[in-house]
Amino acid sequence: MELPVLEDIAVCDLAIEPMALFDKRWFLLTAGDFAAGRYNTMTISWGSFGTVWNKPFVQVFCRPQRYTFNFMESFDSFTLCTFRPAYRSALQLLGSRSGRVCNKIAEAGLTPMASRSVAAPGFAEAELIVECKKIYAQPMDPQGFKDGTIDSNYPSQDYHHIYFGEISLIRGSADYVKRQV
Repeated sequence: MELPVLEDIAVCDLAIEPMALFDKRWFLLTAGDFAAGRYNTMTISWGSFGTVWNKPFVQVFCRPQRYTFNFMESFDSFTLCTFRPAYRSALQLLGSRSGRVCNKIAEAGLTPMASRSVAAPGFAEAELIVECKKIYAQPMDPQGFKDGTIDSNYPSQDYHHIYFGEISLIRGSADYVKRQV
């Protein structure tokens, strides 16, 4: 399959539908250090984009039992990558297998590559890569739930940790660039 052609995208020119990307298309959350060969990835469908502390950010969640959690805790950067629909089965595999027990990235047929502004890798097959520097991390506190139904997502009380990453670089295909009218 032909690799997408990526261009740098200014944060203010990023054209996305974040809910559709997270909920329907999914992202790969990857943390670690590409140059050192120490990284892992997992498929996520929860998160947000926005502005906080006068910085463009993404917010992601990771449960402590996930192998990627160790990398999120140990390294100061991460990437989010999304792919064309043809890669759906690769994302399903990466969300259901653990990097502790297999080389799931190789099994998924994806090609990790160095990022330009952070240590965490992106993927050559991605059509959108968001490089982020971690600026906030905290365990989720269930005492803060104001809607009692939220806790049903945690029958084992394995609450996510929440991470904010300042967006340091975005590269994507032309489909992700806001066009001036």
